[in-house]
Amino acid sequence: MTASMSAPSPTPKPLRLLLLEDSAFDAELICEYLAKLAPIPEVDRVVGREDYLAALQRGGYDAILCDYSLPGFDGLSALRFARERLRETPFIFVSGVLGEETAIASFTSGATDYVLKQKLIRLPAAVERAVAEYRERIERRRTEERLQMLVAELSHRVKNTLATVMSIARRTAKSAHSVEDYETILISRLRALSDAHALVFEANWSETDLAQVMERTLRPFRREDRAFEIGGPHVALSPKAALTLSLVLHELATNAVRHGALSVETGSVTARWTIEEDGDRRLVHIHWQEQGGPAVEAPKRAGFGTTLLERSLAHDLDGEATISFAPEGFSCHLRFPAD
Repeated sequence: MTASMSAPSPTPKPLRLLLLEDSAFDAELICEYLAKLAPIPEVDRVVGREDYLAALQRGGYDAILCDYSLPGFDGLSALRFARERLRETPFIFVSGVLGEETAIASFTSGATDYVLKQKLIRLPAAVERAVAEYRERIERRRTEERLQMLVAELSHRVKNTLATVMSIARRTAKSAHSVEDYETILISRLRALSDAHALVFEANWSETDLAQVMERTLRPFRREDRAFEIGGPHVALSPKAALTLSLVLHELATNAVRHGALSVETGSVTARWTIEEDGDRRLVHIHWQEQGGPAVEAPKRAGFGTTLLERSLAHDLDGEATISFAPEGFSCHLRFPAD
């Protein structure tokens, strides 16, 4: 029988504690009780005001332990200095005498806890609890900040998506010949946008492979009588680039099916890409070539697809698109930075 092996838990780092205590005997006694913590904490003991302020300046402490009565220096002043420099670091008074009024004043000023020197047995638990609560507060704040950042990012993406949808709807209306034509084209474009969003969502809004974008976008256009040939090296696309290229490729495929090479059985489309070095930049080159289709003529006016190609490549990808209406077949060359 074989026993399953699990990775050992990482050894926790010892706490770093700052101790402000003028009595060497009391400091030694406090350290003995702190040694009950596991692992044994690292204690930096300081005596005077200057050493204490220098230690606060260095920072990096998990908690501050401080006597209330100090020669030429009082505990409330030490607390005030700590709150100015290490605002949230736990601060625990360890004192021989701490009356009710003094205790209230210390808590009002921001002290975390207090332990009487006559009851130092409470000290390890008080330190553990104060540090745990402090770390929980920090982690909660980090979680809230991450959540706020995610909400802001989501809001930004939703606004961008809605702006894209509105642009698609307006431009489709300008080029549509009828209500039915408008509905068909609009639904097709919105479906392409939806498929692109699904793809980047599957990648957790991180990098997406160009081959996946190409395959997912062209899938609705594939049929046995339509010849597609795609290929190229691995290219990692940002979510923005993936969305932009999905819409561009959809328009190219739609045009090929309606007017270009894929409108006849003898036509074919080749989409290949390469990566080239251009100085200190890596550029992606995508070449879309149609063959075997009807004779090609340049349109009298730029349609939605042409406008999308030119503006999207320039605005969203810092690239450019070159279109050729050669009689033997329409072609399009896309060029944009890989990074």
